[in-house]
Amino acid sequence: MNSDGFGLTIVLVVLAIFVIVVLLRSVRIVPQARAGIVERLGKYNRTLNPGLTILIPFVDRLLPLLDLREQVVSFPPQPVITEDNLVVSIDTVVYFQITEPRAATYEIANYIQAVEQLTTTTLRNVVGGLNLEEALTSRDQINGQLRGVLDEATGKWGIRVSRVELKAIDPPLSIQDSMEKQMRAERDRRAAILTAEGTKQSSILTAEGARQASILEAEGDAQAAILRADGESQAIQKVFDAIHAGKPDHELLAYQYLQTLPKLAEGTSNTLWVIPSELTEALKGIGGALGGNGSGSKPATPESPSAPGSNL
Repeated sequence: MNSDGFGLTIVLVVLAIFVIVVLLRSVRIVPQARAGIVERLGKYNRTLNPGLTILIPFVDRLLPLLDLREQVVSFPPQPVITEDNLVVSIDTVVYFQITEPRAATYEIANYIQAVEQLTTTTLRNVVGGLNLEEALTSRDQINGQLRGVLDEATGKWGIRVSRVELKAIDPPLSIQDSMEKQMRAERDRRAAILTAEGTKQSSILTAEGARQASILEAEGDAQAAILRADGESQAIQKVFDAIHAGKPDHELLAYQYLQTLPKLAEGTSNTLWVIPSELTEALKGIGGALGGNGSGSKPATPESPSAPGSNL
């Protein structure tokens, strides 16, 4: 191969390489959820959306692509002084999204660092107006205030802050020990109250059960007494009817009275007997019967009838 042919080959190779480089610099593919800023001769030209685009080589320049998805940034713990002069350490998490790629590129040099510093400053302003107890129990309120201030400040940067969360609020160790003791005392107090309530309810139920048992027992005794009285009444009525149906004479009645006398003498404390007048009349009848059967003499008539309830 002569020198002319060799030189032509080199030119063709260089030309092919140049064409390839030009094509590579001219054709750009923007992925989904990304955005690109194109500068033409150092000046903003347009914003590239996802898809294929053509650039003018050596005239247009594509800046690094921006992520349009919601991003999560966790900042290191920040010391914050509360209203009651206690230093607490607060972890924050910020959720934000780029809405205007041009503003995020030209309005702020480093939007991540800007969001971090703004979050720290706003957090100190918000928590500085609260005491420790309010800071621990007002997380939703603090989150809302932080989000409102950050969203308003970052709007001109083309950034929308959707949510701010406090990961942790850590008070000093001495305060943590005091809070733990207070919580333990509160739990013990609640346990004592619950135990007392349980004992009270148990006593009430026990007393109620005893009362119901006494009422049922009294009702049972009353019902049994009524049934016994009814039974005795019916028995007496039947005996009375049987006696009157048999038309007893004085001798039979006197004999029944004599059968009753041993029962009156039962017991060691019976020192006084009350004899009804009917028994005296019955004994007179028995004496008269015995006298008439033996010697035929008439029974002596008492001067005066025995008074009811006379003593022997």
